[in-house]
Amino acid sequence: MTAQLACMVDDVAPGSALRVELEGESGPVEVAVVRDSSGDWHAISDICSHGQVSLSDGEVEDCTIECWLHGSTFDLRSGKPLALPATRPVPVYPLTVDGDRVLVDVDTTVNA
Repeated sequence: MTAQLACMVDDVAPGSALRVELEGESGPVEVAVVRDSSGDWHAISDICSHGQVSLSDGEVEDCTIECWLHGSTFDLRSGKPLALPATRPVPVYPLTVDGDRVLVDVDTTVNA
């Protein structure tokens, strides 16, 4: 499968995240489409590797996102946890901005 439309550019303000569900080779994939504080785009799994809750409901600061339930933070570029209690990374997906469309490929991870 190739990159698919996740959202439009205007749907995500800098410093925020949007939960989307995309169709992967193995079924639905929950993705957090994130614009960091600098306005750069990222796509990571929306599911925290520790608490199984939505990361898109957490706070975005610089190039990190914080899980709202237990406070783990994840690097948006690598998916690596930067604060406990999470110890496992979350998948990071390739994201492309094409005009006003945001495209994500959930069948490829950039941190595999």
